[in-house]
Amino acid sequence: MHFLCIKDQSMADVQRIFHTADRLRDNEAQVLKGKTFVLFFPESSIRTRLSFEKGIQDLGGVCVLFPPSTLDKREALIDVVKYIENWADGIIVRHPDYDKVCELAAAADIPVINAMTASNHPCEILSDLYSIRKLRGDFKGLTYTFVGEHGNISNSWCNAAEAFDFKLNHVSVIGNRIKADEANYTFSTCLETVLPMTDVVLTDPLSEAFRTKEYIDRYQITLERMKTCRPKALLNPCPPFYRGEEVSADVIDSEYFVGYEFKKNLIYVQQAIVLHCLGVDLI
Repeated sequence: MHFLCIKDQSMADVQRIFHTADRLRDNEAQVLKGKTFVLFFPESSIRTRLSFEKGIQDLGGVCVLFPPSTLDKREALIDVVKYIENWADGIIVRHPDYDKVCELAAAADIPVINAMTASNHPCEILSDLYSIRKLRGDFKGLTYTFVGEHGNISNSWCNAAEAFDFKLNHVSVIGNRIKADEANYTFSTCLETVLPMTDVVLTDPLSEAFRTKEYIDRYQITLERMKTCRPKALLNPCPPFYRGEEVSADVIDSEYFVGYEFKKNLIYVQQAIVLHCLGVDLI
């Protein structure tokens, strides 16, 4: 079983992954002993790579690491996969090209897990939903607001809203609307009208085109703006975040910010995703 996009997962799949993550928080059984995983990660990756490598090793597995450019050679991906299958039990890929990750999965008889592409970041968002569930109970009953340009993080949150039927607001400048089911997705250019309806604020780093004083003044998440959200609102900026750009320094120092604590659970959710793809259940 592969893990490529949140939309591919049923609510039953997610509940199973979350249950396994709960068990792993209490007991790290050596359920991956004798298993080998091939990881394709750039050197710049920190959180996702560290939590996948440590997570696999903590469960007794072995990781073999390659740079993503290894997959950009002339050799057909089906041939790459068929050789890897001789020695590995799973493949975890961080590569900008989502189609390439899907091509790997289509050719593979072992699990392929998408650790991030330019189109989506499913493991990260599923881990965030797990952490929100721990803090606030049923994550489906909350309203989420993503503030920023259209990219892989906004895409994944949009996928999650559609798959699990919760409300996602998207605030940005005109031209950044995502093609999505309007039953779950609403686009707005006005931050002030959306925040009072918001339980969880989400951001993503700004590209160079968006790092202007005009944009930052209009859309930066500050402490004062977070105070206009619903009671017990959470600020969950996607790392790396940059103080003074998409978020202010004072809001990162406030009780609204949950980023560091959320990422503690990334290791357990990613472990659970690996076990789910292998068909391993923890009783």
